[in-house]
Amino acid sequence: MSAGADGGGAAAALSREGSPAKDGFVPSALGTREHWDAVYERELQTFQEYGDTGEIWFGEESMNRLIKWMQKHKIPLDASVLDIGTGNGVFLVELLSGNIIEKEGLSNINLKVEDFLNLSTKLSGFHICIDKGTFDAISLNPDNAFEKRKQYVKSLSSVLRVKGFFLITSCNWTKEELLNEFSEGFELFEELPTPKFTFGGRSGNSVAALVFQKS
Repeated sequence: MSAGADGGGAAAALSREGSPAKDGFVPSALGTREHWDAVYERELQTFQEYGDTGEIWFGEESMNRLIKWMQKHKIPLDASVLDIGTGNGVFLVELLSGNIIEKEGLSNINLKVEDFLNLSTKLSGFHICIDKGTFDAISLNPDNAFEKRKQYVKSLSSVLRVKGFFLITSCNWTKEELLNEFSEGFELFEELPTPKFTFGGRSGNSVAALVFQKS
């Protein structure tokens, strides 16, 4: 089963430049649900008119990285997957077409949409939760981003089953910062390889991709 939770959209190359708030981020429209609703409304119209699926956040490599991890760890085809910040749904389509539809048909797919920061009590028990940029976007929300981040962690804890996995890809948070943000109730399971860059004689990663396990 796969599901989508709208946490305000995804984000690529979101910046900390300008006059940061106390948590280091500049409040921006990029952190609002209204902004991303408008973005994906335009993408839907473009898809209907031209068949263009739209932006793939962090590129196809990011999708393949997550799917390969799931295959490597032999995640069952009937595992429940929550896509946090589904956006245009490209990742879910890729996940389903590559794993479930070809082997299981359509009988075991159940799509649901939820507001991740205002969840219903029925959403729980997921084996895997995936985030590609949504936590980044929430961090830029002009309306008390700090509290929204805390609510995000609470929501994640409530929907993910014990020993379940949380896969997050971020361009705004370093590995160390993510470890701190998700220190309560989650343990680092694995760091996934991501593209590196070199600038001024120093090397680093353009994005962080971590796998947490709920303790």
